[in-house]
Amino acid sequence: MDQKILCLATEKTADKLQEFLQTLKDDDLTNLLQHQAVKGNAAGALLRAIFKGSPCSEEGGALRRRKIYTCCIQLVESGDLQKEVASEIIGLLMLEAYHFPGLLLIELANEFIDAIKEGSLLNGKSLELLPIILTALATKKENLSYGKGELSGEECKKQLINTLCSGRWDQQYVIQLTSMFKDVPLTAEELELVVGKVLRMFSKLNLQEIPPLVYQLLVLSSKGSRRSVLDGIITFFNELDKQHNEEQSGDELLDLVTVPSGELRHVEGTIILHIVFAIKLDCELGRELLKHVKAGQQGDSNNLCPFSIALLLSVTRIPRFEEQKTSIVKSFKDHQLLQGSKFLQNLVPHRSCVSTMILEVVKNSVHSWDHITQGLVELGFILMDSYGPKKILEGKTIETSSSLFKTPNQHTCKLGANILLETFKIHEMIRQEILEQVLNRVITRASSPISHFLDLLSNIIMYAPLVLQSCSSKVTEAFDFLSFLPLQTVQGLLKAVQPLLKVSVSMRDSLILVLRKAMFASQLDARKSAVAGFLLLLKNFKVLGSLSSSQCSQSIGVSQVHVDIHSRYNSVANETFCLEIMDSLRRCLGQQADVRLMLYEGFYDVLRRNSQLANSIMQTLLSQLKQFYEPKPDVLPPLKLEACILTQGDQVSLQEPLDYLLCCIQHCLAWYKSRVMPLHQGDEEEEEGFYQELDDILESITNRMIKSELEDFELDKSADFSQSTGVGIKNNISAFLVMGVCEVLIEYNFSISNFSKNKFEEVLSLFMCYKKLSDILSEKAGKGKAKMTNKTNDSFLSMKFVSDLLTALFRDSTQSHEESLSVLRSNNEFMRYAVNVALQKVQQLKEMGHVSGPDGQNPDKIFQNLCDITRVLLWRYISIPTSVEESAKKEKGKNISLLCLEGLQKIFSAVQQFYQPKIQQFLRALDVTDQEGDEGEDADVSVTQRAAFQIRQFQRSLLNLLSSEEEEFNSKEALLLVSILFNLSKLLEPSSPQFVQVLSWTSKICKENSREDASFCKSLMNLLFSLHVLYKSPVTLLRDLSQDIHGQLGDIDQDVEVEKTNHFAMVNLRTAAPTICLLVLSQAEKVLEEVDWLITKCKGQVSQETLSAEASSQATPQNNPAEKAIIIQLGTLLTFFHELVQTALPSGSCVDTLLKNLCKMYTILTALVRYYLQVCRSSGGIPKNMEKLVKLSGSHLTPLCYSFISYVQNKKGNNLKYTGEKKKEKTAVATAMARVLRETKPIPNLIFAIEQYEKFLIHLSKKSKVNLMQHMKLSTSRDFKIKGNILDMVLGEDVEDESEEGTPLEHGGQNEEPAKKKK
Repeated sequence: MDQKILCLATEKTADKLQEFLQTLKDDDLTNLLQHQAVKGNAAGALLRAIFKGSPCSEEGGALRRRKIYTCCIQLVESGDLQKEVASEIIGLLMLEAYHFPGLLLIELANEFIDAIKEGSLLNGKSLELLPIILTALATKKENLSYGKGELSGEECKKQLINTLCSGRWDQQYVIQLTSMFKDVPLTAEELELVVGKVLRMFSKLNLQEIPPLVYQLLVLSSKGSRRSVLDGIITFFNELDKQHNEEQSGDELLDLVTVPSGELRHVEGTIILHIVFAIKLDCELGRELLKHVKAGQQGDSNNLCPFSIALLLSVTRIPRFEEQKTSIVKSFKDHQLLQGSKFLQNLVPHRSCVSTMILEVVKNSVHSWDHITQGLVELGFILMDSYGPKKILEGKTIETSSSLFKTPNQHTCKLGANILLETFKIHEMIRQEILEQVLNRVITRASSPISHFLDLLSNIIMYAPLVLQSCSSKVTEAFDFLSFLPLQTVQGLLKAVQPLLKVSVSMRDSLILVLRKAMFASQLDARKSAVAGFLLLLKNFKVLGSLSSSQCSQSIGVSQVHVDIHSRYNSVANETFCLEIMDSLRRCLGQQADVRLMLYEGFYDVLRRNSQLANSIMQTLLSQLKQFYEPKPDVLPPLKLEACILTQGDQVSLQEPLDYLLCCIQHCLAWYKSRVMPLHQGDEEEEEGFYQELDDILESITNRMIKSELEDFELDKSADFSQSTGVGIKNNISAFLVMGVCEVLIEYNFSISNFSKNKFEEVLSLFMCYKKLSDILSEKAGKGKAKMTNKTNDSFLSMKFVSDLLTALFRDSTQSHEESLSVLRSNNEFMRYAVNVALQKVQQLKEMGHVSGPDGQNPDKIFQNLCDITRVLLWRYISIPTSVEESAKKEKGKNISLLCLEGLQKIFSAVQQFYQPKIQQFLRALDVTDQEGDEGEDADVSVTQRAAFQIRQFQRSLLNLLSSEEEEFNSKEALLLVSILFNLSKLLEPSSPQFVQVLSWTSKICKENSREDASFCKSLMNLLFSLHVLYKSPVTLLRDLSQDIHGQLGDIDQDVEVEKTNHFAMVNLRTAAPTICLLVLSQAEKVLEEVDWLITKCKGQVSQETLSAEASSQATPQNNPAEKAIIIQLGTLLTFFHELVQTALPSGSCVDTLLKNLCKMYTILTALVRYYLQVCRSSGGIPKNMEKLVKLSGSHLTPLCYSFISYVQNKKGNNLKYTGEKKKEKTAVATAMARVLRETKPIPNLIFAIEQYEKFLIHLSKKSKVNLMQHMKLSTSRDFKIKGNILDMVLGEDVEDESEEGTPLEHGGQNEEPAKKKK
């Protein structure tokens, strides 16, 4: 039979073939076809013959074809056919599909859809036919009966797709079905349906099946719906990540974890690669990704998640999308804004932190996400380069450890460093590149601050010194530049690479060569760098037998370094190595004072870390001291000051910093006696001769310094101290040396005194010598600048000593010490000096981040000393208030209690700046005075409770001050107290009752006390606002204050009498303007910024909702709280401005700032109107309270703004006339004119802002069908034409002025002409 069919098919006409086929039963034909196909013989030829004999023009032929199609589809699905045969059959079916009538196509399509729904397809090969059937259907123009009605081919196709997407898909066909749709012409709506269905299928598939599906989806997205595809993929993986993290964090569920971490990351990595590849081919997809991220920033940041960040980082390697990195700083700024405002916290949901997400990406990238590592490294360096510390005045940059005080830029820079460090740890391939780039920046950016790069370098090396040996050539190259780098950079770099020097001998040798060369370089900085380098080496290469360095300022806590290869041999080799370095350093003692000074400052640390070098160091110091010491016991003075000063012609300079030398000796000696001598009792007596000799010398110098008069040093009152003559400079240097020596001896004698009365008398005599010189210098300097430089000279007392001295003076109540201490206590000058030095040390810490003297670089030691000093100062201030002290003693100089308070204020801010993590410990240390035994019990007392306790003490002090009369009011003390309260209140938890108590107390003080001191008023109001914003929005506070200001200053219309409200007594005639006025305006500006930010957020949400129509119906209600809050804020601010624009403000900064703020107010009102224009498009209608706000702005603000502008312009005009009449000087008129021009500049901006607002209101009125303009009065007409009569009048006045003046200078007349024109 098959032969006959094939034979008939070869004839020219198909008539006989048709007749023959009609005679056959359908089953016979299908059986035949089945038989041939399975055998694989000529199934294609048979199929062609059947189609030839079954033309679609005849009903029978069409039905036969339909049966054959069904049979073939079943055959192909059965899997019994060979691949080639199946492909040939499908190909033929595809070719013939277009000839089918529409109804049969619909039937065929439905057959497929049913098979898919039921899951009866076996291998899905036949699905290749479905796109052709749907495409063929779409080309049918005639109406086809479908269901109960008639539809065109295109509409039928749409219905079929709809049915297909709403049915169940077997998970094994999802990929094939998605792939199939790329061959079907789809409208945007149909595409959205398909994409939605595929995205819903993600959760039903195995993880391994998702990458190929995503690939097919991305191919499909080239037709459109790119945004939906990206949103869907990112949301799915974000959810998966969250779920995964939760599963991993719940220990009890560990055995139920659905997906192993590695597998999930590998799948994510593959998908990111697919998306990046798609973006390279389709830029539009890249743009959609960026839009997605931006929308996430404007609305809620659900869009930013580790997966989307990783995707962005990969995309940034495509040149077109490189600049997308500022978004990170923006998110830190948003975070800061949210932290500072309770108002925003209540409205905006908690947002996840960007830095945690990015660091999670770094962590995930370990699973072969190589395509991301380059992006991560670039991102890290971009953040560090762009947001690192900037150069400030005098080139100082201080790093703070506190996260409270970090700006968004500092956070961003820290994030950059963390990214690089974590990437370095995970990816070996990229280590060399990171190290190279960091070193390049350290060397090439010598002039700008690079502390952040040095910290990163230090962390990298600490992490893996042994691993970095392979990159040692890079570090060695960097050493060659040491002598050209600034000293600070050299110290930082050497400190960072120090663990490497311990494991690499070759690197250490190359460094020593470089340092030796630098030691004899011509530049002073290079020589100082060499000294710094050698000292660092001495500190870190331990000699056998040295004491353990429990007090090290920087120990290397790395297991790799602790191996300290061949430990014992190493220590012996280190000894030779260290003694060699000591030889090199001795040569420095013949160099400039600066180089020697570095040595003296460094020796104490070396000794503490490497005690076996004690003999060598002490010998060096002793022989150096002997050069300037007068050995004969009866010769006065005991030191050869002449030898310390170098005179070359007219140039006089310091040659030997003798005070630093003595200071170094004193500290080394004290350390040696307390640490080394107790261990060596009995042996090595010959060596300890040094120490005895040094002790004797210091004793002798002390006795002779006390006997010496100032005349012995040629420094009495008659001496010349001017900075312009050689003798004057020399005397200044000598005076400072003597004062320094006195301070060193004070510390030495106090520390060895063991509370002996004689020693304390010596201490006092030394202080008197110091004091006389100090007074002479102050007196001679007079009111010149030199006085300032004199003040900033650092004290030689160490911080530890200052803390011991203050404790002894103020808190030591031991009976046996009473008599000797009374010697010092009876001298008020000495007590004041001790407190002053403490103040100076804290100030130094705040400015530099460390203090001078031993342990000055050790943060733990400094912190301990700070705690001790604070405890003493606090006790002294609380127990002897300033008022008591002042009434008791009327001496010149500052009150000691006031100095203590100043110290406390500086300490509280320094501790918050540098020791944020240790605040709990710090506050506990202050409480010990009351409860020394309850250490265990009060360990769990919170920071808030401790801070509140301290706050109450200072509140009492401030209340006592305020209870005094106005003329007795100590403004300085009040300012310090408010500043302390401000610092301490930052430690309170804003939700705690203690915080509310402080806020209500501050508010009460402002309401009930009236003081005319402007600076006190300003600081107190600042405290009130800083607390208020963390509790709730300060708009009502602003409104009350504006009414008080209006009442105090009067109205712009002099005939109107303003009723005085008295909400805040702090507002009085003296303080209302400019102090409080400027303060409330700056607060109002902050509120406006918050509202502006909130409006932007709402806009972002609306645009996201309009994108996904389904979401908008659910999400509209949740916008209402934010909208309502915005309108309430603006309404209250409107009443605030309503008061101020009617107030007769003095011209100057108040008027200027008010005009600028009004301009901002209108800009934000415009933004709100534009937001409602956007809302109207999607949902229609505006809320009633928005109408009220518009009405309020029309009645209460706009008209008053115009009258205020007239008031300002008239006032300026009067001022100008007044200036012209009173001072007949042209320059005065010119400056007045310049000021007028500057101050009236904001006026046109304000008018423009008002008109923009009204323009958009007209648009909104049309859109919302609500007449919003009915409340608006027409704007003032502003015709800028020249009015002749007024001009004549002014010119007439001008002529009169000139005739009164007599004969003015010619150029003066010319100067005035343009000025008048400007008017």
